[in-house]
Amino acid sequence: MEKPHRNASVPFFFRNLDSIEKHMQELKKQLEILLVYYFREQLPTFPKGNLDAAESPDFILSLKKNRQKIGIELTRLNPGNASIPDKRQTEVNKEREHFIELAQHIFERENPHRLFVKFLFSDEVLITSERQMMASLQTAKLIRQALKNKKPGSFFQISLYDGELPQGIQNILIIGHPALTVSIWERSNNLGISNDVVDDIKKAIHKKDEKLKLYQKQRLNYYWLLITTDRLRGVKNFNLPNKIMNHHFQSLFQHVFLFDLIKAEVFELV
Repeated sequence: MEKPHRNASVPFFFRNLDSIEKHMQELKKQLEILLVYYFREQLPTFPKGNLDAAESPDFILSLKKNRQKIGIELTRLNPGNASIPDKRQTEVNKEREHFIELAQHIFERENPHRLFVKFLFSDEVLITSERQMMASLQTAKLIRQALKNKKPGSFFQISLYDGELPQGIQNILIIGHPALTVSIWERSNNLGISNDVVDDIKKAIHKKDEKLKLYQKQRLNYYWLLITTDRLRGVKNFNLPNKIMNHHFQSLFQHVFLFDLIKAEVFELV
């Protein structure tokens, strides 16, 4: 007698949800791999060793020098204090997302690269609907030129700046990594701009501190926490990096880092 499929009694809709969730988890891990390699390139003191993807914590770094192991947990800085965008800002965000989709579509018609691309838009100059097509063509061409000597499936990081970009775009961050099987193009700070970045950082640390006992089951020698943010910004007008570095953060992790992806800046908080 033929055995029934293990999902035979589960409605197709729910089986499909399981498949979507699995795909999202795979994509999340791909992004984590890409970001931790980017972080390693930007931190001069990053120890030499084998970096392996894991679970709880996200990565295990096996040091060559003394055979010790470092667990590295990643989290994204969530602007829990972000203001809700008004009607105008919502429309602007939709226009920007449409622009990104258009630029990605134009680029991928002639290029095999799978990329993680972040767009930082200007607050002073908007890309109007009349300019969208031309600006998208220019942007796709610039990204294509930037990748001219890059092999698909290799690790690389490229930043494009406002002097060479269409008006309305301040920066474009482009990262490639062999682990990435799907392209992700999106605007920076798409979760919002925080009213209190320091408080958001403290909450991110506290949330992960509460899970440290779970990570310690791996019996590693050290534990690091890496907090990533697209572009370190706040709604208040002051020197945010100075405010962060002058604040005394506490954590159960031996080291806590804040990583500004667009500027490629690493802040050691603990």
